[in-house]
Amino acid sequence: MIALIMAGGSGTRFWPASRAARPKQFLQIAGDKSMLQLTFDRLTPLVSAERIYVVTAGAQAALVREHLPQLPAENVIIEPFGMNTAPCIALSLAWLEGLYPANEPMVVLPADHVIRDTPAFLASLELAAKVAQSGALVTFGIVPEYPATGYGYIETGKELEPGVREVLRFKEKPDLDTAAGFLRQGNFFWNSGMFCWTLEAIRAAYQSFLPQALEAAEEVASLMKDSAPRETVEAAYRKMPRTPVDIGIMEPCRKRAVIPVSYGWSDVGSWKALADITPADQDKNTFRQPGVALGAANNFVYSDKFVALIGVDDLCVVETGDAILVSSKSRSEEVKSVVEQLQKQNKETLL
Repeated sequence: MIALIMAGGSGTRFWPASRAARPKQFLQIAGDKSMLQLTFDRLTPLVSAERIYVVTAGAQAALVREHLPQLPAENVIIEPFGMNTAPCIALSLAWLEGLYPANEPMVVLPADHVIRDTPAFLASLELAAKVAQSGALVTFGIVPEYPATGYGYIETGKELEPGVREVLRFKEKPDLDTAAGFLRQGNFFWNSGMFCWTLEAIRAAYQSFLPQALEAAEEVASLMKDSAPRETVEAAYRKMPRTPVDIGIMEPCRKRAVIPVSYGWSDVGSWKALADITPADQDKNTFRQPGVALGAANNFVYSDKFVALIGVDDLCVVETGDAILVSSKSRSEEVKSVVEQLQKQNKETLL
């Protein structure tokens, strides 16, 4: 198979550590390597470096090459600017079709997910590649660990073959009572945002459901291969619909399947989510560097300085060279609003 890593996100939910010049996928927040490096390494037992591609915004291409020097330079597919997952996959499809046969399976993965059980992950990719040969668009559904309200869900039907189920419908992020009902029902899985399909199957899906995206992608790929001026390429790319692939392709498609998986997955979508997967002390406090907590519990501290906590609970404290974030864990996703305020105030140095 070939693998496509989507690495163009801005990572605003990890401000102040994540900035426009170095977003989340380039940070060492889940180990001693960046999230992009961990994603690449996770694939290499199954997919050689020559068959791994990274699609990213033009402003981040140099960072990709810095973090993955073993990746062939021509395997970086450059979006003129970030749009959404349907445009970036369409552009990647237009770039790759001439290099591989139509029945080649392609796995598509975000660059910034945590997966603890690599052997189980690789086994699920092998199964997905096999299922994709039937022409189905395959996604991976995470067996839910709790009634999460921050994830979309996949409702599943009958088992199509061992380890593979039919997709009934996709559900948007629910409220807590609805999520709890999903878990009681037992046939709902978290939507991972990971996919597998053959090149010909995803092309046919774009032709049916997002033909304008495919047309724009082919125009942009042709312009880029001809080294057209940047302004011309950007004008062509703006024709793309700003649509997630889940909504634009997976929801209207009828030939689709889901592989339920449980391998310690997290999309690490907020500081709280990172805290939840990071080892803590007996009082559930987590420190990036040694610190002390007195009468304090369930706090997450991301700082290279020694930090002392006294009598506080359920906080996220994030310190960088020029900014400090202090938030309740439950509201840590609202850091996006801070970024929006900084943009309105033209605080470029903090973005």
